Amino acid sequence: MMSMMRWIVLLVAVGAAPAAALAAGSAEAGATKAAACTACHGADGNSTNQMRPTLAGQNAAYIESQLEHFHAKTRVDPSGLMPPQAAALSKQDIEDLATYFSLPTPAGQEADPSYWQTGEKLYRAGDPERQIPACMACHGPVGRGVPAAGYPQLRAQHAVYIVQQLTQYAAGTRYTHDSKGTNSGGPDAQIMHTIASRLTPQDMRDIASYVQGMR
Repeated sequence: MMSMMRWIVLLVAVGAAPAAALAAGSAEAGATKAAACTACHGADGNSTNQMRPTLAGQNAAYIESQLEHFHAKTRVDPSGLMPPQAAALSKQDIEDLATYFSLPTPAGQEADPSYWQTGEKLYRAGDPERQIPACMACHGPVGRGVPAAGYPQLRAQHAVYIVQQLTQYAAGTRYTHDSKGTNSGGPDAQIMHTIASRLTPQDMRDIASYVQGMR
């Protein structure tokens, strides 16, 4: 647990770098290339499909890393849609799309009043007895993520999508594994696998409800 916490402290420290400094692409070019993305992610990245993530305002570094994973087929998409979409993208395409989607403001939905207060406690304080660190250590106090470390923004994300991803992390199925069993998502994916495996389905629901309502 101590090694995990040291890693989290490091991520918070490097998180001071502004997101704009990590966006190397052209938003104008990205707007043109994003036409194929709108069916699932919305015209400005605000998805109306709760199973597909909102990309609006997501930090560019994270969007780039995930598109690269889909391109390399090292991230699993249960729907099967993303790998073929990403396969056609060049590095410049990925940078342009990441920059474009990082700029709009996420709209989001309201938090479920039955669950968000419990979710807030886990997000902000974790649960030391179960060795669950606070989500905000990596994703920030208001859910903006850590751009320099590639940690994603969570604010205003669909609760259904958050639960889906936490479930995949807990099962170790979000990314592929090599012959040695190494997770292709890297050290951050291993951290999320460890944390998510300690969450109950109710925990996931509560955290997801809370971040859905964050602005």
